[in-house]
Amino acid sequence: MLKVASNKKKRLYYHFVVFLVGAVFLIIANTVLGIGKEFQIFGKEWFVFAILAWLFLFLIHVFNVFITNRFMGKAWEQQQMEKLMSKQQARIEKIKTELKKEAPHIAESEIYNEELKAIEKTSELTIIVAAGENDAIGKDNKLIWHLSDDLKRFKKLTSEHHIIMGRKTFESFPKPLPNRTHVVISRQPSYQAPDGVIVVNSLERAIEVAKNDVQPFIIGGGQIYQQAISLADKIEITRVHSEFEADTFFPKIDLSIWKEIDNVFHKKDSEHEHEFSFITYIKK
Repeated sequence: MLKVASNKKKRLYYHFVVFLVGAVFLIIANTVLGIGKEFQIFGKEWFVFAILAWLFLFLIHVFNVFITNRFMGKAWEQQQMEKLMSKQQARIEKIKTELKKEAPHIAESEIYNEELKAIEKTSELTIIVAAGENDAIGKDNKLIWHLSDDLKRFKKLTSEHHIIMGRKTFESFPKPLPNRTHVVISRQPSYQAPDGVIVVNSLERAIEVAKNDVQPFIIGGGQIYQQAISLADKIEITRVHSEFEADTFFPKIDLSIWKEIDNVFHKKDSEHEHEFSFITYIKK
């Protein structure tokens, strides 16, 4: 950089010498040799303006060497780049130090999340329901239809598993269903249930109670289905192909979230007064 600056000053010196010699030559050419002696500009000899123009160019050269190249030339650019790199390096070192401090917490969080995922994967929360084409599931806390094959399928799927339900759904049973662990959700703090029936005060607590079951089932009613549909991994629905008058409904199944993987159609017959389909959905 010093060499570049020295070269620029040397060229400026040569320019100054040439300017002095040239100015003298112009004066001699006009006054002694008479070149352009009759040509004047604004009443002045032409060489005066020629020398002033050259002087102006020389002053620009001086400005470039001592001002522009000093403060905004290559050396200045290099200096600014070095300052910027120094600041960036300081920021990088600061980030590294902060990451080192946070590393144990990050690792702990990642391990926790992996353990949480592992726990979640061991349990497939499944909603099981029978609903009409208009999503009707019940009226006056009772089923609207009687489908023998649907009841058999319900028994087959839920046996040996936890079944999670609201208080009203539980009270619609004549007695607890055999070979299943009942988890009843009730907001009544002193709700009394038969021996073996687990009473909790929230759906989250019910899921926690059933976490060791590979496939706990949500079996109703309407409010519990509404809460559970965003948490469930699978829906086993018996879609009854008719519309019914009801006071309890199943939430709409959003096909952008749920993917149908199985569909078995049943015609109506002597034991089934409605056509229906067993449909299985899994979360996408």
